[in-house]
Amino acid sequence: MELNDFKRLCRDGKIHWTEHALKRMQVRGISRADVKNCIMNGEIIEQYPDDYPYPSALIFGHALDGKIIHVVCGLDEEIYFITAYEPTTEKFMEDLRTRRQR
Repeated sequence: MELNDFKRLCRDGKIHWTEHALKRMQVRGISRADVKNCIMNGEIIEQYPDDYPYPSALIFGHALDGKIIHVVCGLDEEIYFITAYEPTTEKFMEDLRTRRQR
């Protein structure tokens, strides 16, 4: 799974948004444009090749206003958007890329 696969599908507008995920984004103040910006300019920091129903990845990037966000997406013939959030140092190291050990 390569970031370029996500970028290509994002560029082509092939993103599946669920109503639940869109509601969570609204509560968190994250827009579709923020998610797309993260995908197009971010980096994959974790991969979950065994996720069901599609392999997925955690992408580190920025919203349009510059705040750091994480986007989780599955990948098949389109991007299956799962969630987006602002990471915290409670779960991630100071770089907000490296997950803390439990």
